Amino acid sequence: MTEPLVNDQRKAELLSKQVRHIDIKSFDARPIIDQMEGMSFTSRDLARATRIYNQMLEDKDCSIFLVIAGSTSAGGCMDLYAELVRNNMVDGIVATGATIVDMDFFEGLGHKHYQAQEIPDDDTLRSLYIDRIYDTYIDEVALQDCDHTIFEIAESLEPRPYSSRAFIREMGKWLAKNGKKENSLVKLAYEHDVPIFCPAFTDSSAGFGLVKHQVDAMKRGGHYMTLDSIADFRELTDIKIKAGVTGLLMVGGGVPKNFIQDTVVCAEILGHEVDVHKYAVQITVADVRDGACSSSTLQEAASWGKVSTAMEQMVFAEAGSVIPLLASDAYHRGHWKTRAKRAYATMFDRAVQAPKG
Repeated sequence: MTEPLVNDQRKAELLSKQVRHIDIKSFDARPIIDQMEGMSFTSRDLARATRIYNQMLEDKDCSIFLVIAGSTSAGGCMDLYAELVRNNMVDGIVATGATIVDMDFFEGLGHKHYQAQEIPDDDTLRSLYIDRIYDTYIDEVALQDCDHTIFEIAESLEPRPYSSRAFIREMGKWLAKNGKKENSLVKLAYEHDVPIFCPAFTDSSAGFGLVKHQVDAMKRGGHYMTLDSIADFRELTDIKIKAGVTGLLMVGGGVPKNFIQDTVVCAEILGHEVDVHKYAVQITVADVRDGACSSSTLQEAASWGKVSTAMEQMVFAEAGSVIPLLASDAYHRGHWKTRAKRAYATMFDRAVQAPKG
């Protein structure tokens, strides 16, 4: 899409400072976490959450799921999540479509997120085709490149139903060949056979590209690929059944949180005896008083038969300020070095039609 006529100088001023993603390898958070363990309030909660995550990594039988909602990827945690995949510190991912598409895949194409040095009125931002996430900016024209690339990937595939995991794997394959960023979560997950699920996948920039694919295919009188949300639930439940002992590292809440927790109930309905998620950590600022699913505590989830209360910890904090400490501590303690690789993505491998052309 051709960029509209805008004030290019003003737009360049606002998009002048890129977000720098934190490098958990560049600092050792162990001394900080060790001291926080002797403190109170959120500091002690974070120290206990970090200890539980290290227990997940140390438990040779435990499969770990990273669960992400919110905008921490755009805000500077993108490389952090990539390092967890690169170093075998997570075995599966459940996330929002925005986290995977608008943020990670977007940067995999070579685009950037920007710090807002000033925030004019949002009508002005709209006139400049700048999208805002709190104090972070995205170039809308660059985001449309993301839409178009999703469309091209959809056009290249056999017209049949796909789970979001299967389609995101195709996105990772595309980035492995054509991407411009080594530390893309989608690309690394493809290369390390870590499955990514987005239960509300079209609630993202991908939705525009997929709608265009469907409309164009209908105009051609042909078939089109579709997303199968039931397959998402079934595949994730299949992993839970195979995994046995599981741990959850959850950033935010929302649909991804409930989706991964519900695999326990689904497995039981299918006639399998499975354990509740043995370990669970959730970092959130959600208020529990309104009874919303996103803000339900892990203790509440225990009443549904989803999570054990023995090794769980809620951390009520802005995730971007605490998840780097947790991840750096776990990286430097090094329990990941002796973990077995699960490669759960290979459970579902099947041939797909090669790209056209």
